[in-house]
Amino acid sequence: MPRRSYISVAVFLLALAVPARAQDDSAKTQQSAVIPAAHDDQPAQPAAAKKSATDDPNYQIGPQDVLDISVWHEPDLSRPAVPVRPDGKISLPLINDVQASGLTPTQLATQISSDLKKLVRDPQVTVIVTQINSQRVYILGEVNRAGAYPLLPGMRVLQALSSAGGFTQFANIKKIYVLRQDNGKQVKMPFNYKDVINGKAAEENVEVKAGDTIVVP
Repeated sequence: MPRRSYISVAVFLLALAVPARAQDDSAKTQQSAVIPAAHDDQPAQPAAAKKSATDDPNYQIGPQDVLDISVWHEPDLSRPAVPVRPDGKISLPLINDVQASGLTPTQLATQISSDLKKLVRDPQVTVIVTQINSQRVYILGEVNRAGAYPLLPGMRVLQALSSAGGFTQFANIKKIYVLRQDNGKQVKMPFNYKDVINGKAAEENVEVKAGDTIVVP
């Protein structure tokens, strides 16, 4: 084969090799960008802290609340989402039913720890309220969004009504009233919205309690 032919073939083969190598290098670069190198000495990421639904240490647990119950070094006894039953009790491994309603998280943790001492050495229990479902007020009648609403600390009638999205065009805002169970009896408390916002009947803007029903006729 003539010398010129050898040179032509060599140039042709070199032209084929360069793009192939560039494509391979590009694939390696993309792979290293997508899959970072693993290092055994990297510290583990800390687990997200459990968030409490209330910061009040005196909060009393009620039916339908959801609790996070953690027993230190005892994962089989811990439960991340324990609902409080309508009878006020919760169910836990080994100790079965425990009264929760009416207790603070600290009191319940002490009770569970006491019950576990028969089975676990020096149990350390933490109770966190993750969902507050027992503390609610109810707004009915001529409002845009009737229903049950969470009871916030210090909430009064005017604040509760703001949760319902305003009144309908048929609402009688002068005849609103609050129904409350007091010692087994139903109490009706009037609330004149127009007077309250004009500063004429501030005493009617009472602090609402769990279970109160606000009616807008």
